Amino acid sequence: GSSKAASLHWTGERAVSVLLLGLLPAAYLCPGPAMDYSLAAALTLHGHWGLGQVITDYVHGDTAIKVANSGLYVLSAVTFAGLCYFNYSDVGICKAVAMLWSL
Repeated sequence: GSSKAASLHWTGERAVSVLLLGLLPAAYLCPGPAMDYSLAAALTLHGHWGLGQVITDYVHGDTAIKVANSGLYVLSAVTFAGLCYFNYSDVGICKAVAMLWSL
């Protein structure tokens, strides 16, 4: 039950981390909308799981944990929506990073 779910979650976290290792150079070599939205999803998920672990380690008490987790879901949803909005209405993540690097 819980042990298997934790194992699958851990495997998923590692898979997203490894995916990001390949996705970042791929984004540089093959920028475009598909890559922008893939990055938006992968970066949001990676950040969500990372901050979730911080909450698990440092937030104590039932109410505080519920509030922190709720805040994390809101933050993750707003982050993903913001990145998607940026991809749709502006230059996108890949082009934005390329523009920063060209400064």
